[in-house]
Amino acid sequence: MLKKLDIYQFSETPRDFVIFTRLQDLLDAIQLNPEALNFKPLTVSSDFPLKAPVAFVKRIKKGDPDDPLLKQILPVENETRRVESFLSDPVADLQHQVVPGLIHKYANRALLIATGACSIHCRYCFRREYPYEGASISEHNLDAVINYLQDHKNIHEIILSGGDPLTLSNRRLDKLLDKLAGIPHLKSLRIHSRQAIAMPERIDHTLIDLLSTSRFKTCMVIHCNHANEIDQTVTRHLSLLHKAGITLLNQSVLLKGVNDNVQTLCNLSENLYQAGVLPYYINALDRVQGSAHFLVEDEVAINLINAVRESLPGYLVPRLVKDIPGEKAKTILV
Repeated sequence: MLKKLDIYQFSETPRDFVIFTRLQDLLDAIQLNPEALNFKPLTVSSDFPLKAPVAFVKRIKKGDPDDPLLKQILPVENETRRVESFLSDPVADLQHQVVPGLIHKYANRALLIATGACSIHCRYCFRREYPYEGASISEHNLDAVINYLQDHKNIHEIILSGGDPLTLSNRRLDKLLDKLAGIPHLKSLRIHSRQAIAMPERIDHTLIDLLSTSRFKTCMVIHCNHANEIDQTVTRHLSLLHKAGITLLNQSVLLKGVNDNVQTLCNLSENLYQAGVLPYYINALDRVQGSAHFLVEDEVAINLINAVRESLPGYLVPRLVKDIPGEKAKTILV
């Protein structure tokens, strides 16, 4: 089967990672006919194509067209429906880009678009239409990024985002972190990544050594939406991060048909905690074009989280938040 798949190699890493990029290969692997799907799939999506690692696909229940992991990665025709109020840049990142690849939206922290690459294309991704080519860091603009950070001493936390920053090789990450570590007023490093879930083998000992020996207080925010995304391999690699002293938080997205019920959210929080991860945020859907079929209205979302609070201890209840352009922080709904 693997010979049918395209190979996606992370630059300068010691292994190849196999990625599903063709619809028929994906459907064959999970033993589904297109006719069995409840949504008509997109056979071609050149702007935001299918991309899902083998490790993630193995967790999809075979023969189940309603599998919650499948729904997150399967391109469907609903994505082509243009919906008013759904935008290409729903959280106004580009309005707050101060240097190509550097977003300074909130007072004491700044966000680096470390790369446009990602090993998994989640269909609800709020950066699915992001112009990465001119809006992520590169060798050509890195000095400008560093200069801006040096000049703004009120910035104490640097956030690596993307794409997925862990698609960068360890060598490139080391070079980037070394430059950032030379800015004395930066105290904290936060990495937002889905790699520990989508491709857990990426969390190798070299990466853990790199993060644990950094002078930064380091936090990794993983992106996990459903308990079924967490298997023994994911748990093992998260445990390595946890034991190395890396703070682990989870940020999920509330998605219609995926995790919009109380028991599913409770299971997610409990499984995360067993893997050493604290629930942090659950985001109301960022209204990017192509994602309207995932929308859970705010009132429904608030009721869901209130019901979760009745079932779980407070430390396992994520805050329901919404990213509203122009606000000085994420808006907490409940």
